[in-house]
Amino acid sequence: MPAIKPVSALRNYASVLEEVSVGNPVYLTKNGYGSYAVVTMEDIDEFEQTKAALKFMQEMNRGIRSGEEEGWLTADQVRANMKARREEKEKKNAL
Repeated sequence: MPAIKPVSALRNYASVLEEVSVGNPVYLTKNGYGSYAVVTMEDIDEFEQTKAALKFMQEMNRGIRSGEEEGWLTADQVRANMKARREEKEKKNAL
């Protein structure tokens, strides 16, 4: 059962923090609506890792779609593309 408290419960923040544990945040309401959550740092780390994994999977799917729609590149084509990009970047940095 989630812990839901009014934001005014933070007046006695020690008791609110005692209820927070990994995977069990305390949700705070303001004027009867959900506004905040008090979570552990472990939960924040897990959230950030999940967010990064999701972003990675989205980029992978975008690459797969691109390959299927526009055709796949050979390893030599990828190397040539990366070399050209690296040389272009070096020219910009030299200016």
